[in-house]
Amino acid sequence: MRYIDFDKTQAFTTLSALTREGVHFDYAAELTAERIRSAVAPMAGGLSYSFAAKPVTKNVLAALQALADEQELIAKYRALLDGDMMNTGERRKALHHLLRGQLGTDVIADGKNLGDFYKQELARFSRFADDVHAGAVTGSTGKRFTHAVQIGIGGSDLGPRALYLALEQWAAVEGSRKLTAKFISNVDPDDASAVLASTPLEETVFVLVSKSGTTQETLANELFVKEKLKAAGLDPSRHIVAVTSETSPLAHNPAYLDSFYIDDYIGGRYSSTSGVGGVILSLSFGAGVFKQILEGAHEADALALESDILKNASLLDALIGVWERNFLGFPYTAALPYSQALSRFPAHLQQLDMESNGKRVNRNGQPVGYATGPVVFGEPGTNGQHSFYQLLHQGTDIVPLQFIGFVESQRGDDVTVDGSSSQTKLKANLAAQITAFAKGKTDADPNKEFTGKRPSSLIFGKRLTPHALGALLAHFENKVMFQGFVWNINSFDQEGVQLGKALTKKVLAGGSGDAALEAYSRLLDI
Repeated sequence: MRYIDFDKTQAFTTLSALTREGVHFDYAAELTAERIRSAVAPMAGGLSYSFAAKPVTKNVLAALQALADEQELIAKYRALLDGDMMNTGERRKALHHLLRGQLGTDVIADGKNLGDFYKQELARFSRFADDVHAGAVTGSTGKRFTHAVQIGIGGSDLGPRALYLALEQWAAVEGSRKLTAKFISNVDPDDASAVLASTPLEETVFVLVSKSGTTQETLANELFVKEKLKAAGLDPSRHIVAVTSETSPLAHNPAYLDSFYIDDYIGGRYSSTSGVGGVILSLSFGAGVFKQILEGAHEADALALESDILKNASLLDALIGVWERNFLGFPYTAALPYSQALSRFPAHLQQLDMESNGKRVNRNGQPVGYATGPVVFGEPGTNGQHSFYQLLHQGTDIVPLQFIGFVESQRGDDVTVDGSSSQTKLKANLAAQITAFAKGKTDADPNKEFTGKRPSSLIFGKRLTPHALGALLAHFENKVMFQGFVWNINSFDQEGVQLGKALTKKVLAGGSGDAALEAYSRLLDI
């Protein structure tokens, strides 16, 4: 198995030649009913991936298949599953797939079977959630817990928060709503203050998440919470659990009600299926619901082993993204879920993609000569239509679009106005936008003309359930992984966040010796 830069491959030469010949994809002529019916790849969790409105011909798809084969993307995925050191920057494995099921060989590290370790921790926090729901674990006054608040930042907040919001309404209808969850992430004291002001402290269990146990923002917010608990006459040790590594100062600490463990092989943005997401989601919806998320993710992980790109949605999605990024020259992509439940999912995808593949050097630390990860942004439809879609339709930049939609709403509560329900209107807007972006509209008035040729994909399913949500999460994790393999970069470290942290410490310590840093500090009255 070889790890080589993308521009050294034969596939890069082939795709470059296709680009020079011109991309002959006439949206108006080729976006037919037959193409829309057939240009669909199966996904896990009852979902499907439509690439009908993507500018990929048979020749392009053949070249992308050749790229996948030449860069040995499936073999590299298998190596990751088997515990090879994929995080070359930190010399670590990347084992988030193992959190939701065994697909490779046993992974033995640090003197233990890590698959067994992850199962053990899943069982431990599942029992804890069950005990909380049964009233066997209570706060310091003996009252049952009715609320859970996660304290964490980055991957300890974005993924778990997105998943909680995605299932909040589903759980209310299905009778799986256990505890109300809230989240504190920003070191801005207004964040913690606002959350705590609307939370019954006596009935709240806090989930403190920091793998290292040293995250500055998280520890500051922990102290904020502890002071509020003490002021209310409550014992913080009866109201806080920790999710951390076994080597952190938070581990095996009597200051916490309990501690649950992850390790250095689980990156923050990939940690939603560990205790980082599992504790808060199990408390909120029950351990059984969290396990349904894991099952959906595992099903998607297994499907991602398929070598035929037309049968492997995450691989196909990744390769089309490479085609658009490196050969069509599109530096952005928008994630547009037509589901209010997925309101924070674009924010999670932003971190997942940009923190993973925002790299300028290859996995050996050498500069690459081609573009890597795109800028990712998004907002739920139809809200985005009344915000930034103007630029997407008529701006000078073409932005590939990733739509997500469902046939049914989660609650089933609806109203009919002007002959159609709100859910039908939502779906009609989605169908209209995909078509409008692709085909455009001619008009004698240039201000009202739409050039079209704006590519989009669509992930769709019947209803957003825990199983479908797990599959959706894993789809994008695997897409990012495959693109990292294509570009020969390390998708599993994040050195880009470290410099700012180091300078912040200098500011707080005073006397940094950096004139610019000192001047900005004075502007902010530090």
